[in-house]
Amino acid sequence: MRPLDANFPIGKQLNGNESPVVLVNIFTVDTKDIDAFKKAWKADADWMRKQPGFISTQLHKGAGDSSVFMNYAVWESTRHFRDAFTHPQFRDKPNLYPASAVASPHLFTLVGME
Repeated sequence: MRPLDANFPIGKQLNGNESPVVLVNIFTVDTKDIDAFKKAWKADADWMRKQPGFISTQLHKGAGDSSVFMNYAVWESTRHFRDAFTHPQFRDKPNLYPASAVASPHLFTLVGME
């Protein structure tokens, strides 16, 4: 993992009480590992979907030949995400991703909309 904000990595964000929250996780992956990456992401999404407080998730790929992906997941609260992210059954899931995959997760809250 590589934090999007080195001053406030995901571990610190898990202590918050915001509601709702959006997880944005940017992944970089070698082109040769894209199929394995998508399979691992699908397994994560299937597991997360069953957790309390989960609302939705989407996986987006960078345009063209990009091998950058963005996971966008909505949760009822930081607490719900923390409970799922730190759950013993989830701890081994990152090992299913190809070695080339680098994740940069970050939680966001809504501050404006037009």
